Amino acid sequence: MLVVLVLALALTAGIWRHVQDNRARRSFAEQTGTVTVEVLSAKRDTKPHDLLLPGNITAMLETTIYARANGYVARWLVDIGDHVKIGQQLAILDTPELDQQLAAAQGTQQQSEANFELARVTAQRWQELLQKQVVSKQDNDQTQGGYQASSAALANSKANVAQLKDLQNFKNVTAPFEGTITKRTIDTGSLVSQGSGTAGTALFSLAQTDPLRIFVDVPQSDAPLIEVGMEAKIFVLERANRDFTGVVTRTSGALDPTSRTLHVEVDIPNHDGALFAGMYAQVKFTLVDKSGPIAIPSDAFVFRSSGSQVAVVTNDNKIHWQPIEVGRDFGTYMEVLTGLDENVRVVMNPTDDLTEGLAVEPKAAAQKPQQQSPQGGG
Repeated sequence: MLVVLVLALALTAGIWRHVQDNRARRSFAEQTGTVTVEVLSAKRDTKPHDLLLPGNITAMLETTIYARANGYVARWLVDIGDHVKIGQQLAILDTPELDQQLAAAQGTQQQSEANFELARVTAQRWQELLQKQVVSKQDNDQTQGGYQASSAALANSKANVAQLKDLQNFKNVTAPFEGTITKRTIDTGSLVSQGSGTAGTALFSLAQTDPLRIFVDVPQSDAPLIEVGMEAKIFVLERANRDFTGVVTRTSGALDPTSRTLHVEVDIPNHDGALFAGMYAQVKFTLVDKSGPIAIPSDAFVFRSSGSQVAVVTNDNKIHWQPIEVGRDFGTYMEVLTGLDENVRVVMNPTDDLTEGLAVEPKAAAQKPQQQSPQGGG
């Protein structure tokens, strides 16, 4: 009963205040011939709004290191969790078959070098004999052809030796980039085969964990507000006592036609290793839409059978009833989709006595606090 009485008194006080305002307005109009109205300039809704999206933290670089030579594991030097530098030795392989192939190729190269030297000297002598017309041109051409063939055979032997030496260098398995060893799949004495996928033997998995990155899909409505270089807050449940800040480094530049979302990459510094690749996280963007919709106080709207209207004050200080299209309701403010331009003076609490073309005296009204726009997702 007490609650009902309080509500009734509040309603009565509001009605009485409204009546008194109307009386004061009419009294001033009777004395001066001009009605005073409170106005506010129509402004765009440019308040920052938060967009919260889920994502999975991934390593900046991640790869599986395979054997490039056939052999056995002589020794492994790092284990899971170890941080390695680029070029650091990870394992040593024993490659007896490759060593034998290299030795045979080097022997072949020596033989090719001897054949080449003999063919070179012979070709030079035959060229001199041809100038003295001691031998025929045909015999000299055959000798010169043998010299060219021996030169090609020597080049082929050298290339074969160089290839086997390059393969022999893969006995020392090194890190292709700086990162953390996340998996070791070999042990001393393990037989390894060169190749990748199912054809080769995987030795280690390596991930670069500083910085990390996270991919999120931004809805179409907010996609134009995402810019490369803008900051984003990262929230991880397991690190609730810490705030992480990332930076947008790139976007897909096009929306997915199925989900109507923009694929965005955010890079996160991780110098102390507090974050792990594979963690679930949430990314919060604080977005500002400078071309947002116009929003005016709800007290300025009049809803009639012909549609929604607002009373505006023209440049010559006369009333004009402007039809508008109403958008979202933010509580104390409402969105205007069409019918109203920015910076137009809108009458607050318009009454029926404000007829079209009525001359008025505009007075700036107190700005009302604008509520947070219900934008974004989570």
